[in-house]
Amino acid sequence: MTDPGATDDPLTVLTVNAGSTSVKLRVLGPGDKVLAQRDLGPLLGHGAPFAAALADLGRLFPIGAVAHRVVHGGPNHTRPALVDDGLIAELAELESLAPSHAGPALAAMRVTVATFAVPQVASFDTAFHADLPAEASTYAIPLRWRERYTLRRYGFHGLSHAYAARRTAVLLDADPAKLRLVSCHLGGGASLAAIRGGRSVDTTMGFSPLEGLVMATRSGSVDPGLLLWLARTANVSLDELARSLEHESGLLALAGRADTLGALYARADAGDARCQLAVDVYLHRLAAGVAAMTASLGGLDALAFTGGVGEHEPRLRHAVAERLGYLGLAVDPVCNSVVGGVDTVISPDDSAATVLVVHAREDLELARDLRGCLRELAFGGLTVPS
Repeated sequence: MTDPGATDDPLTVLTVNAGSTSVKLRVLGPGDKVLAQRDLGPLLGHGAPFAAALADLGRLFPIGAVAHRVVHGGPNHTRPALVDDGLIAELAELESLAPSHAGPALAAMRVTVATFAVPQVASFDTAFHADLPAEASTYAIPLRWRERYTLRRYGFHGLSHAYAARRTAVLLDADPAKLRLVSCHLGGGASLAAIRGGRSVDTTMGFSPLEGLVMATRSGSVDPGLLLWLARTANVSLDELARSLEHESGLLALAGRADTLGALYARADAGDARCQLAVDVYLHRLAAGVAAMTASLGGLDALAFTGGVGEHEPRLRHAVAERLGYLGLAVDPVCNSVVGGVDTVISPDDSAATVLVVHAREDLELARDLRGCLRELAFGGLTVPS
């Protein structure tokens, strides 16, 4: 089975996935074959290593177009968009919505535009969730706030969730229009999406990437009253709140150390009480989140694990299925333990819903969006700048 959206288009596409802690570059050729990849550290300062990597890839391959991942598109960017000075200016105004992600993405975009005189397209992680039903997207806060500041639940990891939905349908030979899927994107950041008919109907992240599940260094959902108390009574500044919730919370805060989930499991097994608590809290929030997404769907046909943690932690997948055994979920111990680098079903035939591991391929989703955007522009008779 091929990847969803794979194409024989001869256009060679560079995908730029700039996050808060890394930049992932992929060069995709015909059939979406990966011709080259570069994984770099965070884009800091003048970005010399990033610029050097771009120049190197440009010498090696005939880059015909560039696709950029942008975490937050705000209320107006719900479709892939051609990168130009106007778009860059608009995205700069949205930087406060996701500062740890938007800054690196904009920096990468500016350097890439200066390096390659080819069409470039931005895809937005929030776009997949743009049509969330009102009951899932609306906060119960004063109408004057919602209208004046466009406050709503945006949702994130849309590129990953969209790919997982298409790939799951291919793996199961299922009609996407009838598939009820919970996609679990579990990495440094983590979110769930309830997907029905290929569309997001609920998700765990909200106005910002802070809401929802416990993550590596992000808190996930916290009682707003606790934050108000810290600000009013303990005189914790807004800057300290932002820094602590983004970079000093989550598994790091619970375990007292920066480690992978696998390493936390090992330390918990050796008797480390803080690491055991970190694992337990993580699993508690995750299982509850999957159950909530299942309720939003009105049932469950498939549960897909993706992202670095979702793909590489069989013990986590087993624990989630075990906690949700009342829904009839199960994983096969052998299939679950030998996933490797292949997308695969890990549930037995008698599981009430199919459980899968789908390897995250945001690069394929970016390239798919880019090609679709360029086709639409050409069809509309617009000239694509180069």
